[in-house]
Amino acid sequence: MIDPDRIQVLHDGPARKGRYVLYWMQASQRADGNHALEYAVERANELNQPVLAGFGLTDDFPDANLRHYAFMLAGLARTRDDLQRRGVKLIVRLGRPDEVALDLAGDASLLVCDCGYLRVQREWRETAAVRADCPVHQVESDVIVPVETASDHEEYSAATLRRKVHKHLDRFLQPLPPVPARRDSLHLRVGGEDLSDVDALLRKLKIDPSVKPVREFPGGINHARERLREFLARKLDDYADRRNDPSLDLQSHLSPYLHFGQISPLEIALAVRSARTAPPQAVEAFLEQLIVRRELGMNFCHFNPRYDRYESAVPDWARRSLARCARDRRPAIYSGEQLERAETADEYWNAAQREMLTTGKMHNYMRMYWGKKILEWTASPEEAFRVALHLNNKYELDGRDPNSFAGVAWCFGKHDRPWTRRKVFGTIRYMNAAGLVRKFDMDAYVEGIGTRE
Repeated sequence: MIDPDRIQVLHDGPARKGRYVLYWMQASQRADGNHALEYAVERANELNQPVLAGFGLTDDFPDANLRHYAFMLAGLARTRDDLQRRGVKLIVRLGRPDEVALDLAGDASLLVCDCGYLRVQREWRETAAVRADCPVHQVESDVIVPVETASDHEEYSAATLRRKVHKHLDRFLQPLPPVPARRDSLHLRVGGEDLSDVDALLRKLKIDPSVKPVREFPGGINHARERLREFLARKLDDYADRRNDPSLDLQSHLSPYLHFGQISPLEIALAVRSARTAPPQAVEAFLEQLIVRRELGMNFCHFNPRYDRYESAVPDWARRSLARCARDRRPAIYSGEQLERAETADEYWNAAQREMLTTGKMHNYMRMYWGKKILEWTASPEEAFRVALHLNNKYELDGRDPNSFAGVAWCFGKHDRPWTRRKVFGTIRYMNAAGLVRKFDMDAYVEGIGTRE
C-alpha cells in the first residue's frame, strides 16, 4: 500500500471501463522504487487490467538542450527494458506531455501521474486533470517526505524544515517492494517512438545542439547504481569531514540521476542507512543533504511559483542589502559571454566553470563560490542572478531542478541569514579565493580539471 499522503486526487470519480490503467511517467523515469508506478499496478490489479506507461517527449522544455536530452533518453531506454520485464509497455510519443497523456488516456480507466514541482510540470498535470475523461491521481515519489506533509508554507531555511521532516522519517523511510502485475500490456497495439536508437530519436527533436553530451555521466539507473555502490564503498566514510574539498572526489555524483528520476531517493537513503561500517556522522551528513537540503528545494519551488525571478526568489532583507550596495565598485566586471567561456582572472573560478562545461557537473562546494563570484563580477545583482541561472541550467545535467533554483538563490541570500556587511555583497554571505586556498589543495583541483578536459 502507498502512503495516502503521497496520493493527490486531481480529478475525482470512479474508474471508467477502459482497456488499461495509464501511468503517465514524466518526472519519475524509473521502473524501481517508483510509488506512482506501484500505485498504478495496484489499481490495475483491482480492475483486472494491465498498466500502460506513457511518456510525452517535448522538445521545448525550458533551457534543455542536447546534453540533457541525450542523458534522459539513454535512461528512458533502460527504463523501457525494466518496465517490459514487469509486463508494462512504455510508449514514448513526441509532443506536449499533457497532450500525449490525454491522448493515451482516451482508452484508460484511470490516469496515474507522478509529481513535478516546477511551473511547467504542474501546468501539464493541471491541464490533464481538467481535460481528462477519467479520474486522475497524482503520486509523489521523488522525495522522502511528501512536500505538503512536511510543511504547508515556504520555509525560511533548512533549520526550520529539518525538524518537520525528521518527525516523519520513520514513516516514509520504508522499503517499496514491487507489486507483480496480474496482466501485462506488452501485447497492446499502441504506437510510439523507437527507443532502441536514441541518436535517431534525438535527430527528430528541435533542440539546441550546441551543448554536447558528456561521457562522464551516462544516463540510466544501471549507471546510477554503479555510482551509489562506488560511493558506499569508497567515499561515504569520509563524507562528513571532507566532502567539501574540491580536490577530492567524495561527492556521490547522484544528482543528475535524481534530477531525471532515474533512481529513487528512497533507494539511496535506505542503502546509506544500511552501510554498517560507515561512521554515524557520515550517514547523518549525507542524509541531511539528500533529504533535508534537497527537499528544501522542492519546498521552495512548490510554494514560490516565481522561484526563477530575482524579485521573488531572493528574500527581502537580501535584496534591500544588495540594493544599498548597487553603486559599490566591483573588483572586475565580466560579460555573460566571458563568464561562459571561463575568461576571468580567477583560476579557481575558471576551473569550476570548465568542470561544468566539460563534465556537466560542478563540485558542490565550488558551485557556491561560483555563484558568489558572479554576484561580485556583474554590474547588478539582478543581472548576476539571471546569468547564474542561465549558465547553471544550460550546462549542468542537474540544472532546471528545484535544487538548482534554490542553490542559485542561496548565493544571493535565500535560505541563509545576514552576515557582516561588506562592499558589493552587503550582508550576503561572502566567499573568496583566499578561503579556498586556506582550506583545500586548490592547485590539485585545477590540475584535476585539466586532465578531464
